[in-house]
Amino acid sequence: MEPRCRFCGEALHTTLVDLGTSPLCEDFVRPEDFNRAEAQYPLHARVCGSCFLVQVGDFLPADKIFRDEYCYFSSYSTTWLAHARRYTEQMVTRFGIGPEEFVVEVASNDGYLLQYFLERDIPVLGIEPAGNVADAARSKGINTLSKFFGRRTAQEVASTYGQADLLIGNNVLAHVPDINDFVGGLKIMLKPGGVLTMEFPHLLRLIEGRQFDTIYHEHFSYLSFYTVERIFAHHGLTLFDVEELPTHGGSLRIYARHATDDARPVEARVAELRQREIELGVNTLPFYTAFSEAVKETKRALLSFLIEVKRAGKTVVGYGAPGKGNTLLNYCGIRTDFLDYTVDANPHKHGLFLPGSRIPIYHPDRIRQTRPDFVLILPWNLRAEIMQQMADIRQWGGRFVVPIPMVAVYD
Repeated sequence: MEPRCRFCGEALHTTLVDLGTSPLCEDFVRPEDFNRAEAQYPLHARVCGSCFLVQVGDFLPADKIFRDEYCYFSSYSTTWLAHARRYTEQMVTRFGIGPEEFVVEVASNDGYLLQYFLERDIPVLGIEPAGNVADAARSKGINTLSKFFGRRTAQEVASTYGQADLLIGNNVLAHVPDINDFVGGLKIMLKPGGVLTMEFPHLLRLIEGRQFDTIYHEHFSYLSFYTVERIFAHHGLTLFDVEELPTHGGSLRIYARHATDDARPVEARVAELRQREIELGVNTLPFYTAFSEAVKETKRALLSFLIEVKRAGKTVVGYGAPGKGNTLLNYCGIRTDFLDYTVDANPHKHGLFLPGSRIPIYHPDRIRQTRPDFVLILPWNLRAEIMQQMADIRQWGGRFVVPIPMVAVYD
């Protein structure tokens, strides 16, 4: 059956990049399942010629992806926690969010963000579908509902708890297969006069930075400001401000309100970013069609580097077990023949194996025990944080490697 756009329903004819087949990037392999075959699904990103939403196919229901053994916990990144604290301070200052207001976060993960509102005695509610991650939030005293968000959940929550003065969604907009149901739910959940903020990776940065590894099955959509503005407008929400952020290789934070609320004027940054994207061609198909060849060149450069250093007898290990790393390793065909192992700060991943590549995951101390020549940083968006944490590898001459946008070595 011909694939169709999940927003506007048009047929999808244009490829952004075809990364072959890959397992789910957060579906880590347990030791007892090591000899069992993994399900692999096509990882083919297409762009809609009508609304220019970039998207991958929907092969599994969301509850099969974000289930009770989900391994992504936001609180294991100190950089991300600092980002969350700054956001809280900014919202309190700019919009006067205090104990009289109600803050709701969709896809609230382990309470990494809401904890900072709670510290200020601001009433909060988290909505998080992954049961084990929601439990971690509850252990911090954060009221959290284990539900998928959409119109039905929004109606239930709004009638039970009330609508949100501040409604938050960080790195969730890309993760929803039914984007119309999700944004429609945001409309229901937002109080009249309330503010909605969403953060998501900026498609412009993905294409300019060859960030193909951020494409995976759990990320259904890839958004430009041009397209996200159209989607929100379709559901009666006006974007009145936007910020460009360095997180996740380059993200946007959009600010939305009900279209009928005119108390918050639209800031100049909205028109400026819209115009900049249009001038670059985000609303034309040629903008997207050169990406595929650029991705192949990034793959060739990484493999050439690994082949050269391995032939020289050098050892290479990984740092991190992020979703993006699994797309990179599986697309490039990198297994333990190139990467002895990887490490991660998240103890929930220790003793498991990366999906597809079956590379083992250890505690970061393993690097200090084995003293590798090179450490390949898979969550390259956290390069500064990781290089600081692991600075002592320089004692034995170890060096860091970043694979995106082109392989680079750091002393």
